[in-house]
Amino acid sequence: MTVWDDVVGQEAAVATLRSAAENPAEMTHAWLITGPPGSGRSNAARAFAAALQCPDGGCGHCHACTTALSGNHADVHIVATEKVSIAIDEVRQLVQLAHRSPAQGRWRIIIVEDADRMVERTSNVLLKAIEEPPPRTVWLLCAPSPEDVVVTIRSRCRAVVLRIPPVEAVAALLVERDGVTPEVAEMVARATQSHIGRARRLARDPEALARRAAVLAVPSSIRGVGDAVIAAGELVEVGAAEAKAATEDRNAAERVELLRTMGAEDGKVLPPTLRAQVRQLEEDQKRRATRAQRDVLDRAMVDLLSLYRDVLVVQLGAQVELVNTAAAADVQALAAASTPEQTIRRMDAIGIARTRLGANVAPLLAMEAMAIALRPQG
Repeated sequence: MTVWDDVVGQEAAVATLRSAAENPAEMTHAWLITGPPGSGRSNAARAFAAALQCPDGGCGHCHACTTALSGNHADVHIVATEKVSIAIDEVRQLVQLAHRSPAQGRWRIIIVEDADRMVERTSNVLLKAIEEPPPRTVWLLCAPSPEDVVVTIRSRCRAVVLRIPPVEAVAALLVERDGVTPEVAEMVARATQSHIGRARRLARDPEALARRAAVLAVPSSIRGVGDAVIAAGELVEVGAAEAKAATEDRNAAERVELLRTMGAEDGKVLPPTLRAQVRQLEEDQKRRATRAQRDVLDRAMVDLLSLYRDVLVVQLGAQVELVNTAAAADVQALAAASTPEQTIRRMDAIGIARTRLGANVAPLLAMEAMAIALRPQG
């Protein structure tokens, strides 16, 4: 066992990171780890951090390795925002942290898992720290692609590019680490297009698998504009409900903890000096819920894209396997009822909806426009 075991299907990237951890001459103070969703950017960053702290270069079982991988190492700080973007104040705190000497490890390591969620003004604050780094600090920035990070930062980082891991590698990981049956492991690995996190969730959560099946059934249920509007509303409601379920208990716990820290009681009138802090917490929770809903809807649209990808495969007679093997009957029906040109237009409509959602368009409007574009063309 080593720290690299969970970095699946990334042999070239692992070789680069492992070599740098073992050879000081290959180290640099800033790294940019990029790859498509599900490729394991965060896993690679944590594994690299553990290897840098480990006396044996990433054995996987010493105290330095286990704490770094779990996010509990005193000198490994991990930033993974649950909001729409990383706030400038958060980055200023990271810059201050970067100038502290390591407390017990060999390096002060700062992992920014969502470097693509920094606006330009926030990125400029980080730029100064990367330009003039302390001698024992390492920045590990993660993003889907180099273009998602401002050019002034990416030009000062060493790039490591991850690829989409093979379906077989993801399935093998699920069988070995999660005890999933080989049949289910292959099905969810293929359905999520080798997205390790989503595959693991579908394998563990039957309700999540059922929700995905319901999303894939949406195109077959749309016969006209009325059906499209209803389907769009249902997608948005499911997104809102799932986001609420994921954040509701945590929001309540955070409020109770904040009031306890301030010596106040929930349900009673707060003095003016405390209201601002509670209001700030509520605003942060609202932003977190907004991102959670967007993430749910974006996952639904990615699933729909995979469905229409399968439809196009059937229409063109391509000799490749379907992504959604469990929905093969729906794929065949949709392929027979449309042309390849119509399928491509529907995929374009889904892509436009994803772009609109990322640009803060109201979710219901974006989903309605998309669903209307999916209706049969008579």
